[in-house]
Amino acid sequence: MKFGVVVFPGSNCDRDMQDALSHDLGYPVEMLWHKDSDLSHFTTDDCVVLPGGFSYGDYLRCGAIAKFSPMMQSVIEFANKGGKVLGVCNGFQILVESGLLPGVLLRNKYLEFICKNVFVKANNKDNSYFKDDKKNVYEFHIAHNEGNYFCSNDQIKEINDNNQIALFYSDENGNVNEQSNPNGSLQNIAGIFNKQKNVIGMMPHPERLNDPMLGGLDGNRLFQSLSESLVTS
Repeated sequence: MKFGVVVFPGSNCDRDMQDALSHDLGYPVEMLWHKDSDLSHFTTDDCVVLPGGFSYGDYLRCGAIAKFSPMMQSVIEFANKGGKVLGVCNGFQILVESGLLPGVLLRNKYLEFICKNVFVKANNKDNSYFKDDKKNVYEFHIAHNEGNYFCSNDQIKEINDNNQIALFYSDENGNVNEQSNPNGSLQNIAGIFNKQKNVIGMMPHPERLNDPMLGGLDGNRLFQSLSESLVTS
């Protein structure tokens, strides 16, 4: 499999993602410029990543302008055909703005930018992203101002009914509680899937914990699980 990392003006985690995938894990990675639109050489066994940062300066709302880029129109078509799409932080915000995922990302509960390591618990492992990882709890890094996930009562019922919650904020033992919720997200949600489970958005950054010198290797677990599940499927 190969990865494509979309580069928007204002992206600042695109090279971190490229380094984590190519240098540390050895996957082929193509950088995809936001003004381009060709994804014809990507198959449903490949994955397009929307990285963190401040696409288009976060004008209007986070991700609100990025959704109109030529590349995003192709990403939407790619996802609708079953292609894997991973959105991290600002990438998650772009996914909800583009309609590929339900809900919105609001200002953090205490109206402060949060930058720290957190623990998250995988809620649904019946998908390509987590099914080949035997552990449920990850230590990832967060760095966001608008990471407070929210949706309507009807939407959260549908999300729960379809088992679309991918990750909960938790403690290191996997306990999901108010104390482990860093930003006020509804039901401690740190990441969600679309109904088909090929699109995932998450606020934590797996690419920032991919080397012992950075504090851990939990980020590699997600990417390796995704790769192994596609190879064996």
